[in-house]
Amino acid sequence: MSVEALGTAQAPAPAGRAGVLRRLMRDKVAAIAAIALTLIVLAAIAAPLIAPYDPYFTDLTKVMQPPNETNWFGTDNTGRDILSRVLYGTRSTLMLGLIGVIVGGLLGGVLGILAAFYPRLDGWIMRLVDIMLAFPAILIGLAVAAIFGAGLTAVVIALVVATVPDVARVARGAAVGVMGQEFIEAGRAVGVSDSTLIWRYLTLNCISTIFVFLTLRFGQIILIGSALGFLGMGAQPPTAELGMMAAQGRDFLFMAPHIATIPSLAIFVIVLAANLLGDALRDVLDPRLQQ
Repeated sequence: MSVEALGTAQAPAPAGRAGVLRRLMRDKVAAIAAIALTLIVLAAIAAPLIAPYDPYFTDLTKVMQPPNETNWFGTDNTGRDILSRVLYGTRSTLMLGLIGVIVGGLLGGVLGILAAFYPRLDGWIMRLVDIMLAFPAILIGLAVAAIFGAGLTAVVIALVVATVPDVARVARGAAVGVMGQEFIEAGRAVGVSDSTLIWRYLTLNCISTIFVFLTLRFGQIILIGSALGFLGMGAQPPTAELGMMAAQGRDFLFMAPHIATIPSLAIFVIVLAANLLGDALRDVLDPRLQQ
């Protein structure tokens, strides 16, 4: 039997896209979360088209107005329209989260799979992962901001570093299970190159596990990025970013609570929808939970 046939026989058969979608839509909570997250992403992408006002235009005659018929979410302390700023701020927050998850997921996945495939590297890689886990993302953000200055770069680096170690551990655990399968030994026996084994037979069999973990991690990364923005290490004024907008409104909680609460509610909805969708995807794609 060829190694290709062994790989096909031993690898867990991935669920078809249509089947996964059907099972996902049967869960009403997951369906609502998916629709909500899709609408949020579309609104962020189309922010320049649907925002009613320029998010950076100040009107001192409309300072701290509560929600009304012309400004649905009210105005902030400089008269800027909060709805427009939330739309643009959601775009910035989602972009930071996606970059952190994608870059951190790629780096962590590579480290975890290499650690499982090469036992001599395992100890070194996992000790590096342990060191990275010892530093909270906020501490990393503070250090990067002190070196390079506060801004989006500091937040991106902090989010990537916060994502890598957890993904590396998950990827290594999944890869160790695949390494015990017969088709890996068969591939080595017939002389298949390491690069082919790593990509075609190891990575592709671990990718669903890594993807599910990243969907669960996405909400946490959004929350960490917003916290860094709230502490002033992220986007700087007048850039619209949800964490920074919530921080700017904390001085006006008693006079105009909507300035801080509306961006905070936007963060809450994004994180809740991402977590609910991630839980549902885990239930659908993890074969152990379907037994």
